[in-house]
Amino acid sequence: MPTYAVRYTYDERTDVRDHFRPEHRTYLSALVEHGTLLGSGPFTDGDPGALLVLRAPSPEVVDAILADDPFVREGLVAHSDVRAWDVVLGPWSA
Repeated sequence: MPTYAVRYTYDERTDVRDHFRPEHRTYLSALVEHGTLLGSGPFTDGDPGALLVLRAPSPEVVDAILADDPFVREGLVAHSDVRAWDVVLGPWSA
C-alpha cells in the first residue's frame, strides 16, 4: 500500500489549537490502531505545523482522512502538502 508524507502548516490560533488538541490526538490514535497512521508529531522549530506519515490506497483516501481531522475541520490547518513517499529503508519500508 502506498505511503504518504503530509506536512501541515498551522494558522496562528494557538489557543484554539490547544482546545481541539485532545480530539485531534484521539482521532490520530484511532488511525494508528487501524494501521493507517505510521507516525505523527509537531515540528519543534520554524513555522507551526506537523508531519504525518500515512498508508492509504490513494491520495483521495488520504484527503478524506485529513478532512475528518478535527484540526482540519476547525480550519486550524492553513496549508497541507500531501506527497507520495517511496520508503526504501527502515521499519516502514516493509
